[in-house]
Amino acid sequence: MKTLGNILWLIFGGLLTAIEYVFASLILMITIIGIPFGIQTLKLAMLALWPFGNKIVETGNSGGCLSILMNIVWIFIGGIGICLTHFFFGLLLCITIIGIPFGRQHFKMAALALTPFGKRVVPE
Repeated sequence: MKTLGNILWLIFGGLLTAIEYVFASLILMITIIGIPFGIQTLKLAMLALWPFGNKIVETGNSGGCLSILMNIVWIFIGGIGICLTHFFFGLLLCITIIGIPFGRQHFKMAALALTPFGKRVVPE
């Protein structure tokens, strides 16, 4: 079922979303300051390609206060907008029973989009 869900996800917008995240990542990586943010955007692109069967886990305290500071900067630069977009699509998809699994994937992406530093995507 996860493979079928991922194929449907790709057909109905996942591939386009992943391409947009990769493009945004390349734009962010033009400057040295933007490289860490571009890496986080690539993390979102990876999850946008194959969300079913993946989960988001905390990496622990390896980043320390730098991770917290980078998340704060991320939120103000665009994290809130990305999070709200995924949250809106998640609510929209949860209106129907068939859309609930896809809505849950958007909620997963919204959580990652709000604070991506200190988290990673791993298979379930």
